[in-house]
Amino acid sequence: MTQKPRIVATIEARMTSSRLPGKMMLTCLGKTMLEHMVARVKRATCLDDIIIATTLNETDDVITREATRLNVKYFRGSEDNVMSRVLGAAQAFKADIIVELTGDCPLMDPALIDHALAQYSTSGVDYLSNLEIAEFKAGLAHPLGYAVQVFSTAILADAYARTEDPLDYEHVSRYLYQTPERYSVKYLPVPKLQRGPAMSVTLDTQQDFQVICRVLKALTPENPDFTIEDVVSFLTWHPDIRRLNQDAGQINTR
Repeated sequence: MTQKPRIVATIEARMTSSRLPGKMMLTCLGKTMLEHMVARVKRATCLDDIIIATTLNETDDVITREATRLNVKYFRGSEDNVMSRVLGAAQAFKADIIVELTGDCPLMDPALIDHALAQYSTSGVDYLSNLEIAEFKAGLAHPLGYAVQVFSTAILADAYARTEDPLDYEHVSRYLYQTPERYSVKYLPVPKLQRGPAMSVTLDTQQDFQVICRVLKALTPENPDFTIEDVVSFLTWHPDIRRLNQDAGQINTR
């Protein structure tokens, strides 16, 4: 009998963001941004574990304390070589499949994680993502802040052994999708109700935090399990809130 692969979500988080230092511990509705994200990721049904991948910096001791408080595991590694940090986290906790998430996505929808994993398991590809830059530029992608990437620990280890590019080290899976001649790549189409042209709920600036907190305060009382469709609908009907960070949200990882 084939053993079920162990699926682990890694959440990259640190306190030394250049644009918004300490952003992981900013609070809204009495919870930190990391707590909001972990709570939502925990609702994904296909995950065996969640690992906070943070750095060895003393400033990130607060991240490890928060992970312990939230009852999730953590791994500490290089600040700049995030590729090695995520790989180390996966290997330390014996993950077969990695769901790579970044800590600046506090409104992550667990259904996106489950859908990505289902598609990954049936497609047989090396790398799967719900974010394609061409689709984003065409207005056919999710709002920024919902990126899910799936690949095996073995594939990431193979990629790590092949590259010495600092950009690959910084952006974890970049070598995978930049070398489609070596690795098979699949991008998921985005349903119309999940598309958010010019929308950003990724936590990178103070303006982003304002938008995210407005969304949380508006949607949480009625339904704490609100979906990406709810967020897109809310921001569509509240252009004044959407515009708060329209100049701030940028894709800079590819």
